[in-house]
Amino acid sequence: MPLFITQGRFTTEAVRGMMSSPENRERAVQDLIAQSGGTLLSYYMTFGEYDFLIVSEGPIEGMATSVIVAAAGGAVTDMRTSLALTASEMEGSFARAGALAASYKPAGAQTGSVL
Repeated sequence: MPLFITQGRFTTEAVRGMMSSPENRERAVQDLIAQSGGTLLSYYMTFGEYDFLIVSEGPIEGMATSVIVAAAGGAVTDMRTSLALTASEMEGSFARAGALAASYKPAGAQTGSVL
């Protein structure tokens, strides 16, 4: 299953709400990801540019659904999700890319390629 790393920020309104009524959001995140066909692996609150970091696995379309729902809820902003690969998976990707590289002609090459 694909692995995802998601980071985001809480809105000022969400932070105010959590200060007046503290809650652990891990269960809500776990349920959202599960309903989208994935599994929450880790949930961290972070200091710095982002307020949280989530590590999850699941189908790409499931993670996209979770991100859309979380963003539409209005309490989260500036979310970014990255697909993460293990070193072995990336090694395989490099091997496949190497095999294709000889036949690919980049944009501007003298072959009529449009990509």
